[in-house]
Amino acid sequence: MSPPRPDTDQALDPLHAEKVLSDTDTRVAVAGHPIHAMLVAFPISLTMCTLGADLFYWWTGDIFWTRVALWAIGAAFLIGLLAGLSGTVELLLVPGIRTRPPSWTHFVIAVALLSMLGANFGYRLSGYEDAVLPFGILLSVLCAGFTGLTGWHGGKLVFDYRLGAGGSKS
Repeated sequence: MSPPRPDTDQALDPLHAEKVLSDTDTRVAVAGHPIHAMLVAFPISLTMCTLGADLFYWWTGDIFWTRVALWAIGAAFLIGLLAGLSGTVELLLVPGIRTRPPSWTHFVIAVALLSMLGANFGYRLSGYEDAVLPFGILLSVLCAGFTGLTGWHGGKLVFDYRLGAGGSKS
């Protein structure tokens, strides 16, 4: 017997609630694998790598780490835009995702994170050697925190609601 899923939402019309809430299968996929889920691993790991590179620069003073951080945050931002685009399409196309308030919470936090990633990247473009201390590392800590928060909410959507996981048939 599978554990109970939080599939009830009092705001929905009871006649249509089960049909809408059970429609959670991904629409943006390659061979059934959701693109959003495949892409988000890259900005998550690259954001954490940026923080690591900033900390290594602070510790060692080696300018190499400033270039690593610039490339990592730039890739995190650009791939994050692709992940965000695919996630937004899923949010808008799939009724079972769109009708759940936690989906919108994840969306808003992710947009805020993308804004911070872009700001961190843009700040470093004007002179990455001088950008790390103090503001670059502070932005990296903020980005890492928001990455954790966004990831936690995204994980809740997948594991608690089975959104985009192809698990609506249980």
